[in-house]
Amino acid sequence: MTTTADLHVVDTRPLVPPALLHKDLPIDPVTLNTVSESRKRIQLILQGQDSRLLVIVGPCSVHDVEAAKDYASHLAPLRERFAAELEIVMRVYFEKPRTTVGWKGLINDPHLDGSYDINTGLRSARALLLDLGRSGMPAATELLDPVVPQYIADLIAWTAIGARTTESQTHREMASGLSMPIGYKNGTDGTATIAINAMEAASRPHHFLGINREGHASIVSTTGNPDGHLVLRGGKAGSNYHLEAIQGVVRDLRKAHLCDRLMVDCSHGNSDKDFRRQSDVLNEIANQVRQDSTHVMGVMLESHLVEGNQKLSSDLSSLVYGQSITDACIDIGTTAKLLENLADAVKMLKAKKR
Repeated sequence: MTTTADLHVVDTRPLVPPALLHKDLPIDPVTLNTVSESRKRIQLILQGQDSRLLVIVGPCSVHDVEAAKDYASHLAPLRERFAAELEIVMRVYFEKPRTTVGWKGLINDPHLDGSYDINTGLRSARALLLDLGRSGMPAATELLDPVVPQYIADLIAWTAIGARTTESQTHREMASGLSMPIGYKNGTDGTATIAINAMEAASRPHHFLGINREGHASIVSTTGNPDGHLVLRGGKAGSNYHLEAIQGVVRDLRKAHLCDRLMVDCSHGNSDKDFRRQSDVLNEIANQVRQDSTHVMGVMLESHLVEGNQKLSSDLSSLVYGQSITDACIDIGTTAKLLENLADAVKMLKAKKR
């Protein structure tokens, strides 16, 4: 008999309900405090009531949970050392948007072997976030699949909507219901219009299809998320972290009556995809802070234990521990020096205002 359904579907497997994963891996009081307090501090930074800068820093993506924990143990002393100047939040990315094909992240393929054991991936992601939260390290991520927030969003202090998804109505609707501050990246062409539209759309109420905690298909109604901001990451047209470019975008944000404090992503188009040039971008932002510019409220850095990156190999034992398998990163030693420079800039600005 001829059929018109599932012509290109070869398999479907049951997905663990979010409620069951939450029951198995519940949020504890320490993690709850880590997440909620970091969210509050980020909101104050966005509103200009906290003079510190937000720093989202960590691996381009998490492919090795133990290496991620190790990285967090190196980042924690820096978070404590610069606490008066910086709100440091670890970048913990589990999903990777691909231009064509490639490894899609820990949730999608946790074993790095094409087995796509998504249930294990979701469990590994939640377990890692709980481990970080219990240690006092808040986490940031990019939420890509609209189903994933039901599994891990309660453990996230800040999230990004990426350059490839900022224009997506699905992601704007999802963002309108998320509970944490959100950074919207400018489009891959380098212009901010799409992200500004996303900020406005996601701040409004929406009604859309989704799933609930039990995993049932549901109609989701949201209030809109008021804690959105722009993330400048450069693009095909070049970088956009220089003061003149930032001032132009600030004018556009003010015309739209949106938050005019923004974040600069030191990687991607702003570094011309050269991980070493992240240092140039961050040092330029530090100089802007020293010159009394208040437009930038935060930065993003791609950083890991070992600099550079490596290709994913079928021989997993050959992978270099603590080195990215996606975008190249600076190492933790370079990261420490950059954060010190940024903290010194904030300290200098504070001293001027006394």
